[in-house]
Amino acid sequence: MRKNMTQVTPPAPLLEKGAGGDFKIKRAKSLKLPMTRKDALDLHVGDVVLIKGLLVTGRDKLHKYLCKERPPKEVIPFNLDGTILYHCGPIIEKTPKDYRFIAGGPTTSMRVEMYEAQIIAEYGIRGVMGKGGMGRQTLGALRKYGCVYLHTIGGAAVYLASRVKRVSGVWKLEEFGMTEAMWILQVNDFPAIVTMDAHGKSLHDEIEMSSRTVLKKLLRLHQV
Repeated sequence: MRKNMTQVTPPAPLLEKGAGGDFKIKRAKSLKLPMTRKDALDLHVGDVVLIKGLLVTGRDKLHKYLCKERPPKEVIPFNLDGTILYHCGPIIEKTPKDYRFIAGGPTTSMRVEMYEAQIIAEYGIRGVMGKGGMGRQTLGALRKYGCVYLHTIGGAAVYLASRVKRVSGVWKLEEFGMTEAMWILQVNDFPAIVTMDAHGKSLHDEIEMSSRTVLKKLLRLHQV
C-alpha cells in the first residue's frame, strides 16, 4: 500500500483562485517600454506580463564587450535607459529593404552572470530577460538599481518571433555576427513572467528550496 504521497503544488505567485475554486494562471499585465524605476518596483515575482515597445538582444560577446570596453552610451545607436536586455541569439533574414525576424527564443541567462550586474549599473536597463534565472550578484543589482528579471518561453522561438513587429536596428553585426550582435526590436504583447524582482525575491530560489524539501521527504519515505 502506498503511503504518505508527497504532492507538489505549483508556485503560488503564478496562480490565482477562480470563482469555482480552481487555480488558473494570473492575468497578464501590460508592460510598456521604456520602464521607469517605479515601473520596475511595481512588478513582483509571479507577475505575468505582455511587453510592448523597443527592447534589445545581447549574448556572451556583447556582454563581455560592454563590461570590458565600457563604450559610452552615446556610441550605442539606441538609448538603453529603461529598456529590456533579452538574452537571445536570433535568426534574422536580410531583405532588400531591411531585416525580417525569423526566430528568437531565450538562451540560458547564467552564461552572463559575471557581467550582468555591471551592465545594469552602468547602462540603466530596467529588465533582463532570458531563461533559467540568474545568480545572487544579479539579484543584488536588481534590488539596488530597480530592475527585474523576466523568464520567457523556451522552445517557442517561432511563436516569440511573431511577437516581434519590426527590426528597428542592429549594432556590431559585422564584428560579432548575427546571433551575437545587438538587435533592436519592436515587440507587441511579448509574453514573460517576472521571476526575480527589485525587492530581492527570486522564484528560482523558492522553487529550489521547495524541491529540496520534497526531495528530503522522498528520501525519508525511501528509508522507511
